[in-house]
Amino acid sequence: MQTMASWPKYPSIYEINTWVWLSELGRSAGTSIDLGTVPAGEWDRLAALGVDAVWLMGVWERSPIGIAIANRHDALLADFRRTLPDFQPEDNVGSPYCIRRYVVDPHLGGPKALARARRELARRHVRLILDFVPNHVAPDHPWVAEHPAYFIHGTADDLRRDPASFMSRHESIYACGRDPYFPAWPDVLQLNAFDRSLRNAARTTLSDIADQCDGVRCDMAMLMLNDVFERTWGGRAGPRPSTEYWADVIPAIKKAHPDFLFIAEAYWDLEWVLQQQGFDFCYDKRLYDRLEHDSATSVDLHLHAEPAYQDKLLRFIENHDEPRAAAAFAGLKERAAAVVSATLPGARLFHEGQFDGRTVRLPVFLSRGPAEDPNPALHEFYARLLPTATSPTLRSGQWALCEHSGWPDNASHQQMVAWSWEGRDRYVIVVNLGEAAAQGRVRVNWKDTAGQTWRLSDTMSGRTYDRSGDELASSGLYVDLGPWGYHVFECQKGNM
Repeated sequence: MQTMASWPKYPSIYEINTWVWLSELGRSAGTSIDLGTVPAGEWDRLAALGVDAVWLMGVWERSPIGIAIANRHDALLADFRRTLPDFQPEDNVGSPYCIRRYVVDPHLGGPKALARARRELARRHVRLILDFVPNHVAPDHPWVAEHPAYFIHGTADDLRRDPASFMSRHESIYACGRDPYFPAWPDVLQLNAFDRSLRNAARTTLSDIADQCDGVRCDMAMLMLNDVFERTWGGRAGPRPSTEYWADVIPAIKKAHPDFLFIAEAYWDLEWVLQQQGFDFCYDKRLYDRLEHDSATSVDLHLHAEPAYQDKLLRFIENHDEPRAAAAFAGLKERAAAVVSATLPGARLFHEGQFDGRTVRLPVFLSRGPAEDPNPALHEFYARLLPTATSPTLRSGQWALCEHSGWPDNASHQQMVAWSWEGRDRYVIVVNLGEAAAQGRVRVNWKDTAGQTWRLSDTMSGRTYDRSGDELASSGLYVDLGPWGYHVFECQKGNM
């Protein structure tokens, strides 16, 4: 395995639905393809994106029992048929979050194929991220028969009263996995986060995973917090431990694999708590929701949080759990949201199909998706955005919010958000998060702004502007943006 430098401070990650991706590659090639036989040109294409890591979502062995349960579930079947009008039962290959074993699924090529895929990525200086699901396992996972103490249990009365939330396995009643706000997931069994032996087993599992990749995305990580778990399961979980699950697990893995990355899927404003327990990055769902539903002012307030918190957030406008960005953010709004999420500090997550403007969100159970025509204009937009988002400056430079102002008769600047980057290069990013045009002045607080002529090259439009540094330092950069408009300025100084 080729040795790579440490992770950058602000990495970019590209998520791939592994089963669907391999199926599409196979159809194009006219032959079956697994992780060990992916063409070199496809690895080259991924590396050319400039990302630091590829997240191969869904490589672990899926559950036949889980597949059978899903094929009897009316709501899931309706979702499958909405996605694939010609859906057939064999299209359901099972949820990647209903894990039978933490072994690479044979259909995807098994462990040796994954090892080869990792080597191919490493040769191109790209790391590999995989999944870890701490909250639950499939009903046919070996732990169910061998270690029943790892699980939350129920009674025969529970099963009669609520058969959707409990399952009989090996003459015992198990609770189905759940979070506290939704019905139970019918295809998985709930692990007991309070059980000490389960925590030991999680460390062993993660240690094995860490030998195969460079980081993990931890599914629904906040469910394992003591407060959340106690609220969800009460007395069924037994005595509350004195230590937290993640504080017991993460340091042990980091001791043996210091550069191993932990990413938390996190909600309910628990990101800071998870960061304190060892996570390198946590989902920034709050930013996603504000970009989709709220004003520029709410986004700006969100970005005033402490830098230590901002630096450990993972920004996105699309992943496998959310609607496709092209569907959720109408028209030009999608591009404005993409510029925001791709140029903030923290990690940046991009999703396979996002750059082509795919609109259909695939249920994770499916082995294929519908045919969709790519959007060439959107592809060109991302081709311009990604070199900046993955540049050395945005991977490790200094980020700062920029103040902006308007005039007594024009407060449209309140629709704007703006920030700067300083490192190997310098950038100023200004985005209008509104449906009307916006004008204002943006203050850039670089120490050497005055006394220079600055050339501002917009990497998105190709236009170039020369501005006086004295003006930038005093009244600020004048900006006039159309609805959902943006500037991504690369800034170079010269002599007055």
